[in-house]
Amino acid sequence: MFVKGIKKLINPMKRLFLLLFISFVAFGCKKGTTVTPSADSTTGLYFPPLNSSTWETTTPQALDWNTNNINDLYTFLEQKNTRAFLVLKDGKIVLEKYFGNDILNRPFTTSGVWYWASAGKTLTSFLVGKAQEDGFLKLSDRSSLYLGKGWSSLTATQEDAITVRHQLTMTTGLNDGVPDDDCTRPECLKYLAPAGTRWAYHNAPYTILDKVVSSATKRTFSDYFNSSLRDKIGMDGFWQASGSNNVYFSTPRAMARFGLLVLNKGKWDKEVIMKDQDYLNAMTNTSQNLNLSYGYLWWLNGKASTMVPTLQTVFPRVLTPNAPADMIAAMGKNGQQLNIVPSKNLIVVRMGDSADSSGGSAVAIVLQDEIWGKLNGIIK
Repeated sequence: MFVKGIKKLINPMKRLFLLLFISFVAFGCKKGTTVTPSADSTTGLYFPPLNSSTWETTTPQALDWNTNNINDLYTFLEQKNTRAFLVLKDGKIVLEKYFGNDILNRPFTTSGVWYWASAGKTLTSFLVGKAQEDGFLKLSDRSSLYLGKGWSSLTATQEDAITVRHQLTMTTGLNDGVPDDDCTRPECLKYLAPAGTRWAYHNAPYTILDKVVSSATKRTFSDYFNSSLRDKIGMDGFWQASGSNNVYFSTPRAMARFGLLVLNKGKWDKEVIMKDQDYLNAMTNTSQNLNLSYGYLWWLNGKASTMVPTLQTVFPRVLTPNAPADMIAAMGKNGQQLNIVPSKNLIVVRMGDSADSSGGSAVAIVLQDEIWGKLNGIIK
């Protein structure tokens, strides 16, 4: 997502990251009395408290998992440049392993910071749904209603045909073959096909959803995100500009918290964060008939076909053959992954560097399948 700028961003701005990290540790969680951890009696899910590092665990042995293959999994993960790996069952941590250093070059621990890359698209997807629920926008609205006229190089008629839903589903019709498909300036946003007729993994139209939300809510994107989502579920983290992109940084456990919220259909323990079940269902199901394996910025397993970034080929296969069919996935550059399996109440988090020397694929589909190949030898 932001690989062109990330290395330049990390070194000169390491001091800024450190200050931001201190800030989000100090202020990132909702203030108030610590909430006692509890389990939802209707779902059997455990929810960690908001203002504490407490998180209940269970053991692979207690779940009758195959413990003989866990070390092999960890060896594989380390070989593939993984930095953090978690598996949750019913909300409780079963596996948690860290390797090497975090983004601040400190030994990676539970407080280590890493980037989400395009896995963060799913945070934006949730927030757009929240903005719609709060009455600030509709998915059917013209994007120009919030971005103004001339936000692209399209004609007025072509521009007005693009809606918020098109941005959420990667079907704007804008040309992803421009020299810099991250660029959000009007001269980079060029017409290629009528909105809704072409699916393409294109960062720029996604990125400017931030401006849509900010314009609609009359608040900064980060402020609305923090108050409407992050602080309500005890996530840490912050958004940081990197070139044209807006990148989320957090601890791996923050990613797991978001996964637990989505697994529980927008409800955190007894608090409803998003009540719009229609949106949540649409978000995590096929959103158009071009790429069946894509929802509202979420990747979907178990579909009859899939498309991948940079190609217009439709592959007659599921996204991740080794994973359960109902898995949904947040996927980002260099193998940032949040996998949610509702049928098994499982959450899998992987953060790290590229698994190979190629520089990393946009969503690391192969790595995700390889990880599930290993997990199948452990999870029962």
